[in-house]
Amino acid sequence: MEHIKEKLKSIRVKLFLTLCIVVIIIIAFLILTNNFVLESFYLYTKTKNLISIYDRINNYYLQEQTDSSAIELELEKAAINNNFDILIQSENNISVYSTNRDFLSSIKELNAMNNTLLLQKKNIVYKNDKIIIRKFEDKSNGLTFLMFSAKLENSYQLYIRMPFASIRESVSISNNFLYLIGGFTILIGGIVVSFISRRFTSPILELNAIANKMSKLDFSHKYGVTDTDDEINELGKSINTMSDKLEKTINRLRDSNIELEKDIEEKSKIDEMRKQFISDVSHELKTPIALIQGYSEGLIENVNTDEENRKFYAEVILDEANKMDKLVAQLLELMKLEYGKREFNNKKFNVCELISEVIRKSKVMLEEKQIEVDFSEDKPIYVLADDFYIEQVITNYFTNAIKHTTEINGRKTIQIRIEPNKEKSTVRIYVFNTGKPIKEENLTRIWNRFYKVDESRNREDGGTGIGLSLVKAIMNNYKKEYGVVNKENGVDFYFDLEVVE
Repeated sequence: MEHIKEKLKSIRVKLFLTLCIVVIIIIAFLILTNNFVLESFYLYTKTKNLISIYDRINNYYLQEQTDSSAIELELEKAAINNNFDILIQSENNISVYSTNRDFLSSIKELNAMNNTLLLQKKNIVYKNDKIIIRKFEDKSNGLTFLMFSAKLENSYQLYIRMPFASIRESVSISNNFLYLIGGFTILIGGIVVSFISRRFTSPILELNAIANKMSKLDFSHKYGVTDTDDEINELGKSINTMSDKLEKTINRLRDSNIELEKDIEEKSKIDEMRKQFISDVSHELKTPIALIQGYSEGLIENVNTDEENRKFYAEVILDEANKMDKLVAQLLELMKLEYGKREFNNKKFNVCELISEVIRKSKVMLEEKQIEVDFSEDKPIYVLADDFYIEQVITNYFTNAIKHTTEINGRKTIQIRIEPNKEKSTVRIYVFNTGKPIKEENLTRIWNRFYKVDESRNREDGGTGIGLSLVKAIMNNYKKEYGVVNKENGVDFYFDLEVVE
């Protein structure tokens, strides 16, 4: 039902219905005209025709050289051509010429009624001094005629009888013809209107579709402007211009909104970073500040007058101050990495050479703890990254391995290996150390800042609990994989890098 209502609202249907109504009104008007006017018009036309015939017949008899046979021939032609009967009588009512035998009886009946009809002026169509035209019903055959009677110049009486039924028949035929024409007009007009309306409504529908898309902020569609200068084409140009201006304006608003959102997000990040930094620093600096405060008070109050003890106090204070400095620096770096404030200086470098350098720098700790390092990659492997941050990742993994390496089967071992992944064009670098596995619940916690697997949280190892958090932040910026896996006799840390030729 709704679909039908929508169809009835369309311009194409309205045009078709309008045409049908107009055609029906015209046909109805013509039929009414036929029924009420055509008969009068027909009588008027036939009256003029009969008067013209009267003049011709009168002329025939006035021309003395014309013989009677020629006149009769002309009379017969006139009767046949006009579908009427002719009767001419002399002054003594003797029939001079007749085209129909029964016409004489009708004349007698007409003459018998003449006085009454003239007095009543009944059924008279036309009348002057010489001519009378009236409707006459012949009772002998029940037919109605248009009867013409007039006196010729030679004193002959002329009678012409024309069937009146032909007028009504003409009206009926005309009405039927109008019905037929009306039907064909509606049919052909519907086809024509459908074609024409499609040409007119298609651009309107296209403009409507464009306007609907514009209301949904879709400015990708434009009206196909033609060379014509009609109103629809001008409207299409205006719609296109409006679409372009709206698109530019909305794009500017979107850009401004994006910039505003970025500014707000940036401000929120900075505020969050500031709060997090203050919270972390406050939490982690409590212990070193307390130590520094305690040992400083001891020095001031001369708790130990011994020079060696005073030197120990001073060394503790210096050591804690260095740790505080290192902690603050690492926290700042971590914050910048986590909040996207650090730009990487990516370049091509040999990662094997970098790993060897990290091992060389840790030689003293390795010898002190009697740890063997297994790294035998002799061919250069080039990666694309920031060597400064990748060195931090390797160093954090390596120093973490040194701290947690324990003896297995009489050996303390750290193994570094590199495995390529040709499908992803990456290499995965593993740092394995022998020792106890990490508890399953701690495998994800170790990447959080200040989290330490060592429950005693011994400060003598120099760790801040930020190293693995730095690794996480660096690898997240590179969008590369990293992680840790427990092995049968130790722990395996890994991270991926992009390989270049």
